[in-house]
Amino acid sequence: MHHELWFTALLNKYFAAPAEWILSLGGYHAEHGKPWSNGHAMLVLAAIIVMAAAALLRARLNCDKPGKFQLTIEAVYMFLDEQAREIIGHGYKKYVPFFATTFLFILFCNLMGVVPGHESPTMYYTIPAGFAIATFLNYNIHGFREMGVAKYLGHFAGPMWWLAWFMFPLEIISHCIRPVSLTIRLYANMFAGEEVTIGFMALVPYVVPVAVMGLHVFVSFLQAFIFTILSTAYVGGAVAHEEH
Repeated sequence: MHHELWFTALLNKYFAAPAEWILSLGGYHAEHGKPWSNGHAMLVLAAIIVMAAAALLRARLNCDKPGKFQLTIEAVYMFLDEQAREIIGHGYKKYVPFFATTFLFILFCNLMGVVPGHESPTMYYTIPAGFAIATFLNYNIHGFREMGVAKYLGHFAGPMWWLAWFMFPLEIISHCIRPVSLTIRLYANMFAGEEVTIGFMALVPYVVPVAVMGLHVFVSFLQAFIFTILSTAYVGGAVAHEEH
């Protein structure tokens, strides 16, 4: 069992009552005085830091002399913008803010495990599940909004009407599996990376863990990118105007 991290202990000390009340609404009763888990505490910490960084960047935006932080964020945004343009095509720009937010937030959550005294919240399956559900709702909402209810549901029936009885339930199942696969992919990779890093640091406290942590950083970027690209592809498929 994982030990209680410093921020988890802080939340359990000062914000246990609100968390217990929220959990009770869903019929879940956590250990008294300790409703905050490490995963959810790290997620809250990540959200606080990301929002603070965004507020700081907004206050220092400068078109004439952009700083290094601004240039880095702009480079990431433009890269994701280009990916969305290639995958979605016409009208893609309105979807890019969601993709950029998803990538940066998941990336930061993944990288938290590199910092001593912290853990990646994405190594707990409930956190990737939340991201996956948000992605599932996002692309389906855009699909209904862009195509209309009848046309979007008709998309699940396939191109041949006489196979609709078979294709419709198959497509529904396929779409319902998407959040599951997104969750497992992100959770499994981050959990494995975190456990390998902890194991090597316990066995060989010098030199070797540095290389393992470098691998952890690479996996963090890769998994954030894969999750975002899949989200982009799902939106692209949901809003595509096919010509028969």
